[in-house]
Amino acid sequence: MVLAAIDPDGEMSRALRAAGLRVTMPRLAMLTWLAGHPHATVDAIAAGVREHFGAVSTQAVYDMLAACAAAGLLRRIEPAGHPARFERRVGDHHHHLVCRRCGRTEDVDGVIGAQPCLVPAGDMGFVVDEAEVVFWGACPACKAAESSADTAQPGDAVQPNEEVWQ
Repeated sequence: MVLAAIDPDGEMSRALRAAGLRVTMPRLAMLTWLAGHPHATVDAIAAGVREHFGAVSTQAVYDMLAACAAAGLLRRIEPAGHPARFERRVGDHHHHLVCRRCGRTEDVDGVIGAQPCLVPAGDMGFVVDEAEVVFWGACPACKAAESSADTAQPGDAVQPNEEVWQ
């Protein structure tokens, strides 16, 4: 596969060079795949890159993610109790909605104008350069599954066939 097939307009190649990183096929493949799969875990990224672009080791994926995140090309988010996730949306101060049950993660834009809860009441001498807001709850699919389980009645259970028990 040629670089132009993965990055036809050269946007990702230019971004890698501007960040001081070498342009490699695995990096372009990873960034391309991640563009369509935000909030992906390392395992999902590795599997997606392998499926669409060929062999790449899991260690190589970890290394590429670390380099691209350090260069500001990716954002690493770490919802408590869930594996780290990566996204290409960087440079803004958006937040995330995370499902406590399945881990589904969605972007949420911050409030325009005022920035509630993004400035601590007392900074205790810290120079604050970033704040993260994560909203926790249940995604629509998990909420629907929970609701259907809640409405089940004890007599709704499937009864064994009486012929089998005689």
